[in-house]
Amino acid sequence: MKKYIAVILALVMTLCLAACSRSGGSTEPTAAPKTVYKVGICNYVDDASLNQIVNNIRSRLDAISAEKGVTFDISYDNCNADANVMSQIIANFIADDVDLMVGVATPVAMAMQAATEENKIPVVFAAVSDPLATGLVESLEVPGGNVTGTSDYLDTNAIMNLIFTADPQADKIGLLYDVGQDSSTTAIADAKAYLDSKGVQYVERTGTNVDEVMLAATALVADGADAVFTPSDNTIMQAELSIYETFASAGIPHYAGADSFALNGAFLGYGVDYANLGVETANLAADILVNGKSPATTPVMTFDNGTATVNTEVCAELGIDFDEISEKFAPYCTKVVGITTAESFDE
Repeated sequence: MKKYIAVILALVMTLCLAACSRSGGSTEPTAAPKTVYKVGICNYVDDASLNQIVNNIRSRLDAISAEKGVTFDISYDNCNADANVMSQIIANFIADDVDLMVGVATPVAMAMQAATEENKIPVVFAAVSDPLATGLVESLEVPGGNVTGTSDYLDTNAIMNLIFTADPQADKIGLLYDVGQDSSTTAIADAKAYLDSKGVQYVERTGTNVDEVMLAATALVADGADAVFTPSDNTIMQAELSIYETFASAGIPHYAGADSFALNGAFLGYGVDYANLGVETANLAADILVNGKSPATTPVMTFDNGTATVNTEVCAELGIDFDEISEKFAPYCTKVVGITTAESFDE
């Protein structure tokens, strides 16, 4: 009896092997290509710069959906600079089993990196000024982990050149920033080094919320600053609509690291095109999800910092002729554009 059973088993195995051979060596059904991708987007704070990025990420993903015949199921939230809320939002994304996270601004990107060390969910950051110094990536060309994205690195020396092109006699520069913002650390250090090399005095004033920034702005007026510099600092960006008149009425031009500052009343914003940065952030995310690219080998994208955006209303209040200052700035910029004061770019 055992002999018959052995023969039957051998025959069954032979038939199974033959069937597998005819079907290409596997009896597993081929998985259908994925067409729906879950994306979690967390914004750091509600301001004109970051909102512009988010809006362009979403609109570009919508366009890619139509182009590729796929769906991006987007979950969006804003932590409003609250670390506890940020952690909960990211935890919710993980619980929802998102395919990819997008972190807008440095604090969100760093929190997402920490939260995905084990699960390796891909993370694409947007508007991180110094991804190397913050340890988000090993290099800009080969990030090396599950994180890549777009950087709004600021050429601080270029803004300093604009300040002294407009006012060669300036001998005291105000530095206005939030000491807790990673985006300001390198830029402020670079500004100090530049001013030290020229033997120009500077005074630092800082704030961590709108009320503190308003007090800092008033103090800079009392300090007798000839001009004020702010990097791409989200805390100051939130307060710009509350402080720009303080500077303008005192005859002090405020130079800052993004066009959104000029939109909200600063004399000049110099930096990357955040609308384009949002588009390219979405392209990176889609490349990872749809085309199977690895964040580890997808280079961080950087941009030309060459556009100077001047608020024409503030320009007039400061007694500066827009056409004349544009001509002076032209050798130091890719282009000079004018803008008028508004709360957001949608207006």
